[in-house]
Amino acid sequence: MTKKKILVLGAGLAGLSASWHLQRKGKDCLVFEKESEVGGLCRSKKIGGFTFDHCGHLLHFKHRYSSSLIKNLLGNNLIEHKKNAWVYSNGRFTRYPFQANLFGMPRPVIKECLEGFIQAKVRTKSKKKAPESFLDWINQTFGSGIAKHFMIPYNTKFWTVPPSQLTCEWFDGFIPVPSLKEIIEGTIQENKRSFGYNAKFCYPKKGGIQEIPRILSSDIKGIHTHHEAIYLDLKNKEVHFKNGEKSRYDILIFTLPLPEIINLSKDIPPEISNSLRNLKYNSIFNVNLGIDKEGISEKHWIYFPQKNFIFYRAGFPCNFSSESAPKKASSLYMEIAYSQERPINKNKAADKVLEHLINVDILKPSDRVLVKDANDIKYGYIIYDRNRNEAVTKIRKFLGKNNILCLGRYGSWSYMSMEDVLLEGKRIAEIL
Repeated sequence: MTKKKILVLGAGLAGLSASWHLQRKGKDCLVFEKESEVGGLCRSKKIGGFTFDHCGHLLHFKHRYSSSLIKNLLGNNLIEHKKNAWVYSNGRFTRYPFQANLFGMPRPVIKECLEGFIQAKVRTKSKKKAPESFLDWINQTFGSGIAKHFMIPYNTKFWTVPPSQLTCEWFDGFIPVPSLKEIIEGTIQENKRSFGYNAKFCYPKKGGIQEIPRILSSDIKGIHTHHEAIYLDLKNKEVHFKNGEKSRYDILIFTLPLPEIINLSKDIPPEISNSLRNLKYNSIFNVNLGIDKEGISEKHWIYFPQKNFIFYRAGFPCNFSSESAPKKASSLYMEIAYSQERPINKNKAADKVLEHLINVDILKPSDRVLVKDANDIKYGYIIYDRNRNEAVTKIRKFLGKNNILCLGRYGSWSYMSMEDVLLEGKRIAEIL
């Protein structure tokens, strides 16, 4: 029986997971990556003694298999942390999640949030109506106060579209929903309890997040870097590359962003092209800073819901691993969401970041910046609007008929964690 030729397009975490699991099962495959190195968004860079990731990446585990896989791959080069996440709102820091940590908020804010939550619970008991949008879910679950002071402003800032335009499919398990008792406990005193599936997280001790794709790829045969796909011939089942090479396939595992198919193939029917154009996403402008001062914060990351701060989240890699920054120095990353609907001035973003970090007293005007770096990520997070489900279903069905399997956050066009991507690669390998 003739073996089917399997091609994997993209050597990010999804493509590497699929090819690693395929080859562990004795199935050959070839992996093609346009960059000079593997990893996709799970890459790191070393600048002036600092190690920065291309954007915030942390490992949270729900499943024993993925936890064991990463621990076996990284061995002693893995640190486990108890999450220390915060929110900056109303001029002060409170622990994350906001809805369970109202202690320290102004009294009027606490009153509004508690009353709104209780009213929402009363309404939910009397009317069990399924939410039609993410905004409906926020109001039904948390009430008008928590919605006003955190959920609506933060999610509008992050997604770049109002929550009323989002569906409820993406956040299963991602957003902590405390009980009334837990909310009251977090109101009368500081609550150090961790909520949600990601109460703990892991991170490489050395090398940044890129250590995972680096070690994973070392056990994979047939990885070809510097191979940027420029044409996808669906009829002849061939991928053509910018360097002049081409490769035939029987099965293609596609991990590139789905909208890119319009630019890659002339064989896309109008209906599918329309579906591809209906796919929405935000983009992330990530600013990395190396500061000539140690201990600028003990926190792991902070959420910023208010409009007057350009970034929606700030993180401290030096607190993920002391190896991420030189001695007596600190490192930060700030994530700014943007889209066509909500553009940003990228030329002024880094200066705004510094200004706003000083405003919240994370940095002092006298602090010396040793390193300033930026990453512009076109495809950030998938926007789950009302068009997504129908569009993705049509696209996957069409591609499936052409022996193309979609994989990963961007290939399957889904909201996925690093763990989800690893497990999806394993699932694809088992199917094949």
